[in-house]
Amino acid sequence: MRQHEHAQSEPHGHHEHHEHHGHHEHRGATTSWSMAAQATLHCLTGCAIGEVVGMAIGTALAWHNVPTMILAIVLAFVFGYSLTMRGVLRAGLDVRSALRVALAADTVSITIMELADNATIVVFPGAMDATLSDALFWLSLALSFVVAFLVTTPVNRWMIGRGKGHAVVHQYH
Repeated sequence: MRQHEHAQSEPHGHHEHHEHHGHHEHRGATTSWSMAAQATLHCLTGCAIGEVVGMAIGTALAWHNVPTMILAIVLAFVFGYSLTMRGVLRAGLDVRSALRVALAADTVSITIMELADNATIVVFPGAMDATLSDALFWLSLALSFVVAFLVTTPVNRWMIGRGKGHAVVHQYH
């Protein structure tokens, strides 16, 4: 069993499952769907936190749909980058370097995720007008996260296989 496949099968937290290795292990066919799914779940966690917080704030303040959606998207990026920065800061990087790593690791993934996520919400009948107390709000949000995961995972696999995206984070763990 290859080193990174073995590491994938053990319980882990936020990226601690990766042993210190270079980008060459992520090239080509060695990039597993499991690795891509874990990278996508990492991004989805940050996006989900930001989305829910943004929508909760916008809804609580009775904002219209567009400003609420903009706030949710901005917070999705903030929380997504923050989760990555947390891990690389623990590895000893300074804040500026950690931000660069987070931008390189997550920008494409979060962008695609947000496009898929928000497009799903927009086309889901009634979702844009649902409030936090409506089951439709939570159902459409859950569906949008599933769609975002399914759309983004192949992109992350492709990027990791080329030493991009989340592959740049692995050298710090």
